[in-house]
Amino acid sequence: MSSELGYHSMLAVALAEARLGLKEGGIPIGAAIFDETGQLIGAGHNRRVQQGDPSVHGETDAFRKAGRQKSYRKLIMVTTLAPCWYCSGLVRQFGFGTVIIGEVTFITNAALTSWQCSNSFSPSMGRTRKNSIPAAIQSALKITLSWSSRSG
Repeated sequence: MSSELGYHSMLAVALAEARLGLKEGGIPIGAAIFDETGQLIGAGHNRRVQQGDPSVHGETDAFRKAGRQKSYRKLIMVTTLAPCWYCSGLVRQFGFGTVIIGEVTFITNAALTSWQCSNSFSPSMGRTRKNSIPAAIQSALKITLSWSSRSG
């Protein structure tokens, strides 16, 4: 699997989850977890509004749906928006080896920017190791801005 092609496909899954959350009337943030071969393990979206539960972020929903894993070191967490402190803690505590972030400029003080995951990839961050994914960034930003303008 080519990393760049794989990252495009992985982010598309997270974006589909974000769109589903928006359609449900919730916050449009999606996430997905993949193994090192690119196989989907779990996907989810922010359900804080829908379920009235402040702990159901996109990353935690995907994490719960992935079920218990022997190890998280080789798993890839993909999220449409930079993880908050809560979700960054989850990534850190369970030792995800790679984090793919679709968009990080909307929330400028995102927790993930304060620590380095061994293989972090974000097209809009300075420490990216791959080529950017402009269409994916635009989709993630468009969904997020659309939601924020409706709720503000």
